[in-house]
Amino acid sequence: MSDQLPDPGPPEPSTPVPSPYPYPPEELDTLKQKLDLTRFPDELDDAGWDYGAPLADIKRLVARWKNGYDWRKHEAALNAELPQFTRDIDVEGFGTLNVHYVHKKSALETAIPLLFVHGWPGSYIEARKIAPLLTTVQPDRPSFHVVALSLPGYGFSEAPTKKGFRIAQYAEVCNKLMLALGYNEYVTQGGDWGSMITRKLATMYGPKHIKAWHTNFPTVSAPDFSLYPLRLLTSLSMLLQLPFLSSAEWTGLRRSQDVARTGLGYLRMQTTKPQTLGYALTDSPVGLLAWIYEKLVAWTDGYPWDDDEILTWISIYYFSRSGPAASLRIYYEVFNEGALIPSVHDTQPTIPMGMSFFPGELVNLPKSWLRRTGHVVFESSHTMGGHFAAHEVPELLAGDLRKMFGREGPAAGVVKARTGY
Repeated sequence: MSDQLPDPGPPEPSTPVPSPYPYPPEELDTLKQKLDLTRFPDELDDAGWDYGAPLADIKRLVARWKNGYDWRKHEAALNAELPQFTRDIDVEGFGTLNVHYVHKKSALETAIPLLFVHGWPGSYIEARKIAPLLTTVQPDRPSFHVVALSLPGYGFSEAPTKKGFRIAQYAEVCNKLMLALGYNEYVTQGGDWGSMITRKLATMYGPKHIKAWHTNFPTVSAPDFSLYPLRLLTSLSMLLQLPFLSSAEWTGLRRSQDVARTGLGYLRMQTTKPQTLGYALTDSPVGLLAWIYEKLVAWTDGYPWDDDEILTWISIYYFSRSGPAASLRIYYEVFNEGALIPSVHDTQPTIPMGMSFFPGELVNLPKSWLRRTGHVVFESSHTMGGHFAAHEVPELLAGDLRKMFGREGPAAGVVKARTGY
């Protein structure tokens, strides 16, 4: 697929969505009926979190979901806070997909266009807290026009119906959306799958359209000892740096090893048999709740989740346009493409790259390894925050973006005629 796309010209019209997806009202009644018929498993004494989501937590959340939680109220609040639209995007080889997205503009015309890309088990809700911070106009601080799409198959975006929809196709959708909105040049931010997708965007469409990218989930494959001399030398070089790691980097490595040992069961399932898992998550709202709730707690850094906050997060999956199973297939497609984790041997993006490090992140690798994965111009380490940084610690992540793209920042002025001031 060529990256030489035509200039977009005047922006095409979008369709505003007062309610993101017109699901039938009776689905709310069906949800309550399913919750009423829930069969809970038993639980070992003092099991805690060792075996998964605790029974007491799930029972409490189910009771709230049945009696007290008001999806319509929370849906209306999201719609009021985040301007939402849909747009048809043609994807090469996959036809046209109707894509849902947030477009929250700054009052400053010369604000920097920023594409925010979520991952799993997130959605456009991850932009809820950070978008208002980034669009704020303040003296001597850059402001941004924020676009946050629901990835195809997530939330209220249409899902692809053909096999083989991989990272390059997600990147194509993202770039075409930004061009259609009139942003011929822009910057990106992403975590989880958003990190993989924005990396691909930087490779495919930089530096013509993508001018810089930032991630809070930088990853790289571990050193390998293949017979290729360059790979062997690179791997040895990375391993020789181990004695010189900081205490924080050693802590990050140990956490990464612990996650690999005890927390990757979901990954094995979603990369191999997503359809089988999809039946359980689609038919059972409690199964969906437990599957995602475990990740929300385990992947955050002591974040104080509110029950309604959790249920809103889960409800977006339950009421999603194509159902929860559609969100899992990216794992299968990317795993079978052999591109799940970037390697230092891959073609690296050449545009400016920024990295933010949070102690509760799933994977925290040595910075010296990660600097080999792009043209790193900005780094920032924090003492709090986890996998969902935009939701957990939005002020910290927004602050990093302002520093990276501010007047004195290493990526200042990368978007022509868009100073952000």
